[in-house]
Amino acid sequence: MIDTHAHIDSKQYDHDREETIRRAFDNGVEKIINVGADMEGSIGSVELAENYENIYASIGLHPHVFNDVGEFPISKIFSDIYELVKNKKVVAIGEIGLDYFSHTGEAISDDQKESQKKGFIDQIKIAKESNLPVIIHCRDAYDECFEIIKNYPDQKFVFHCYGGSMEFTKKLLNRKNINFSFTGNITYAKLGSEIFDVVKSIPLERIMLETDCPYLAPVPYRGKRNEPAYVHLVSEKIAEIKEISAKKVEEITTENAKSFFGF
Repeated sequence: MIDTHAHIDSKQYDHDREETIRRAFDNGVEKIINVGADMEGSIGSVELAENYENIYASIGLHPHVFNDVGEFPISKIFSDIYELVKNKKVVAIGEIGLDYFSHTGEAISDDQKESQKKGFIDQIKIAKESNLPVIIHCRDAYDECFEIIKNYPDQKFVFHCYGGSMEFTKKLLNRKNINFSFTGNITYAKLGSEIFDVVKSIPLERIMLETDCPYLAPVPYRGKRNEPAYVHLVSEKIAEIKEISAKKVEEITTENAKSFFGF
């Protein structure tokens, strides 16, 4: 299995990072992609990847970074991204995208939305120039996100922690350059949830596995810190939904990840 989206550089692993990584590789995880969401996380991802043969890095700026874009020198940050992308262990740009969900109680303003869009487009351009795929973070902005990515039919995208509706999923399935990854949240979705129909509708050849650790720990670890060793629980849930073997899910999603990220 390949955990295509982890944040092991998080401070939550400062006391047992080595043990967490060892548990993953001892429990069937072949490779891990550690994903940056800001400059600190992107640098941390590259440093982690340099220290472990089977850990790789994705670098990028989460859309919420651009909500306060006036408060930092964006040109300097993009210059730093261009430097990081030269590292041979960098296999993707992400997580980047649009996120119109507010954690502060104040609605995301029109100016912030425009800033997010510009930051997203600028980073897609970096991916194109670098011949790297894009890991998309999208929340409460699916239609706006699609309006941007439809302009890049030759660019490889994966919607991480996918949670789009059936209607939106059908739109994406018409685009051969778009893939989907699922995390532990599908293990605790309520019976009858639309996400089950969504998983069923997506060909296994376009699905990848992820944990998004330390977040979204799957059942039976819900509410606790997540880690890459738990990615098999996502695989098993997909197998249950699709009524196929977990071994088949593991094999095909692993090949999908290798092809997508160019291992």
